[in-house]
Amino acid sequence: MDFKKEYVLENDFVLLRPLEISDLEKLIHFAINEPELWRYSLVSVKDEDSLKNYIDEAIENREKEREYPFIVFDKKKQKYAGCTRFYDVQNSQLTTQLGYTWFGKEFHGTGLNKNCKFLMLEFAFETLNFERVEFRADNRNKKSILAMKSIGCILEGILRNNGFDQFGDRRESIVLSILKNEWFESVREKLGNKIKNF
Repeated sequence: MDFKKEYVLENDFVLLRPLEISDLEKLIHFAINEPELWRYSLVSVKDEDSLKNYIDEAIENREKEREYPFIVFDKKKQKYAGCTRFYDVQNSQLTTQLGYTWFGKEFHGTGLNKNCKFLMLEFAFETLNFERVEFRADNRNKKSILAMKSIGCILEGILRNNGFDQFGDRRESIVLSILKNEWFESVREKLGNKIKNF
């Protein structure tokens, strides 16, 4: 991945473009009105300052060539919906993690997430030629785990007591992944068929 390039991923449903500092205004209402979106996140976003820190850190990590964050635009609703990103990008190992994904409540269950994941997986495996995309979540976040499994992720295991959550409590992280051969053999077609239904 070339962190200096402005990658734009899109289909008829959704557009992902690089996150910018000016996007604070497009996302601030989620921080103020929907703080529960970050219940299982490692970071707490609840007001303008914390959202600004979130965006600043994401952009700083892109400049350090660690992460590539996107803002997500729902073309059907003509609204900005949230964010997602590639992180722990390891070009030399041809691997990345996909996460820090959150969308406003009105976009849940609309097919937006599956469309984003399709575009990001297609990009990772077919443009970047990566071998593996990893997903992690707080093991208590059953909704997120079901969403990852529904796009074709394979469960690898649980990292027990592997860190603190945003409240200072210890958490377990579930690890899932999709490999390049799995993408081409089955995941691409199955996920592609699912997003056609929205």
